[in-house]
Amino acid sequence: MGRPVIHFEIGCRDRARTGEFFSKLFDWQIQASGPASTINTGSAKGISGHITSLGHEPQNYTMFYVEVDDVQAYLAKVTELGGKTLVGPVKIPAGTFAWFSDPDGNMIGLMKPA
Repeated sequence: MGRPVIHFEIGCRDRARTGEFFSKLFDWQIQASGPASTINTGSAKGISGHITSLGHEPQNYTMFYVEVDDVQAYLAKVTELGGKTLVGPVKIPAGTFAWFSDPDGNMIGLMKPA
């Protein structure tokens, strides 16, 4: 069975400016929510997302998250296939996430919902 893409994230230096840009560009509803800003695309299609400013590298990035049932097991598989763990696993209220890079250096997120 395939694994769904369940979330996206936009990293930036200035959340307010980036939120205003995407709000005006795509008519998205952007709302501050703790250390991130949630994105409501206003559409029944697609997935939810958020904007965040980490305060450290990487400053600017886009990320999509794939839902998995065992984050650590998938990170082990990433390594076996020539990729690299970048972050995690990290437990958050919504579940557990990690970031990895594929053999070409693209960053992808893994997420096991709570």
